[in-house]
Amino acid sequence: MIIHHVEKPGCGTLAQLHADCFPRGWSALELAELLAEPGMISLSEGRPKARGFILCRVVLDEAEILTLAVARECRGLGIGHALLDQAVSRAELAGAKSVFLEVSTRNEAAITLYTKCGFVRGGLRRDYYADGSDALVMEKTLRE
Repeated sequence: MIIHHVEKPGCGTLAQLHADCFPRGWSALELAELLAEPGMISLSEGRPKARGFILCRVVLDEAEILTLAVARECRGLGIGHALLDQAVSRAELAGAKSVFLEVSTRNEAAITLYTKCGFVRGGLRRDYYADGSDALVMEKTLRE
């Protein structure tokens, strides 16, 4: 499995993948704008068509996983785990001491993945998503 840095020209493909994975996918323009932000870690697996991608933003000593998407037909192959590991490692190199994310309480597969990768439950945001589901806030301490 080879992880690549995401470039702006790939945003159209990633937007389609995101739309296939989430009820409200992000457009190519939204993804391109995110990629241009300072502190952004953007990684994908698979070329020319990405099978998965992750966006992570580092601000000072904290990182946030903004999204992690893996094509439905590629789930269970370790792509999400590899992307998450790479993003967390790069966030730590960028100075992050902790990483957090929000995940729908209905997304049991993602919660299992994050737990296996060392994230712990940190809080709950009620009615966070458009479908009315709650968001579980999960955190991982990188260094003290």
